[in-house]
Amino acid sequence: MSTSDPAPLLSPRKAARGLRRDTLPAMTMAAPAALGLLAFVVVPFGLAVWLSLHNVRLDSPTPPGWFGVEQYRRILFDPNFRGEFYRGLLNNLVFAAVVVPVQTALALALAVLLNRPLRGMAFFRTFFFMPVVFPMALVAVVWKLIYARDDLGMLNAFLDTASFGLLGPYDWLGNESTALLSIIIMSIWQGVGLQMVIILAGLQGIPGDLYEAAALDRAGRWRQFVHITLPGLRNTLIFVVMVTTILSFRLFDQVYVMTQGGPQEATTTVMYQAVTTAFDANNVGRASAITVLFFVIVLVVTLVQRRLLREEREVA
Repeated sequence: MSTSDPAPLLSPRKAARGLRRDTLPAMTMAAPAALGLLAFVVVPFGLAVWLSLHNVRLDSPTPPGWFGVEQYRRILFDPNFRGEFYRGLLNNLVFAAVVVPVQTALALALAVLLNRPLRGMAFFRTFFFMPVVFPMALVAVVWKLIYARDDLGMLNAFLDTASFGLLGPYDWLGNESTALLSIIIMSIWQGVGLQMVIILAGLQGIPGDLYEAAALDRAGRWRQFVHITLPGLRNTLIFVVMVTTILSFRLFDQVYVMTQGGPQEATTTVMYQAVTTAFDANNVGRASAITVLFFVIVLVVTLVQRRLLREEREVA
């Protein structure tokens, strides 16, 4: 047989035998992840669905009673309940609509600046990533002190000094027009480091030969960024946008620590409503229904986003 002849194909029986031989190791390696998903995703979600269909109250000695879809009807259509839910959902959407593009753009800018072979870059990368390591509750407490409405607040003190006393103390977290914006700024500062590290890894995966060839063709830095960097980061940016979107919908810690949903429900979110409904109003059934509805909404948003981004990216 000459060396140019194609390799002989395996018979269907041998191929099936090889697949069966590989099945057990594959299932063994996938078992921990599957058990984790079952224990921490499937079972809790099934329990939440069951609780949402029953009238479960923490302060009631009676056993849970069947409630059907009444909780969902009240949350979505009852004028006495739907206003709070839709207000929280609107705040979630506004938060995500601002945080996702702004945080991604800042992370991209920081990653490009820090992707240079200069001395001390490891220190700056660590410096910008440090806020991600700190617990969100701790970060929220520190920023609550920064936003303090009296003269002791760091932001008010800075504005007073910079304006020579013309700008007086301002209640950043107590004003309906600035409370959510204040939380958005703090959240971007805390989370941009994570996206920066992911994008930085994507930048280091782009071949340097492409930049050398572009430089020989007299392409400037901006043209290199548009025609080499952005196409090379397409998959990375898609991943960052999707992860940031999911994380932005989980807004709870900042609201709970900094504003408790106020003022006038300006910062209340769906997650905050679910927690307060369960542990303040003792209505576990309604809180579970809110959780299930929110899960479905986030799932739909993620699937739509994934579909749109998949259509825009085509790998040759």
